[in-house]
Amino acid sequence: MTVFIFAGDMLVMLFMIGLVMWVTTKDGKEVGQDNARIPLEDD
Repeated sequence: MTVFIFAGDMLVMLFMIGLVMWVTTKDGKEVGQDNARIPLEDD
């Protein structure tokens, strides 16, 4: 039972890492920098 829980957890983590990698590489560097700067320019 523990092996199934561990394997499921690893699959979920792999999916989340893949999702983050896909989102960050899809937008490009300029859009990512603009999005990261939004909280700093919230006046």
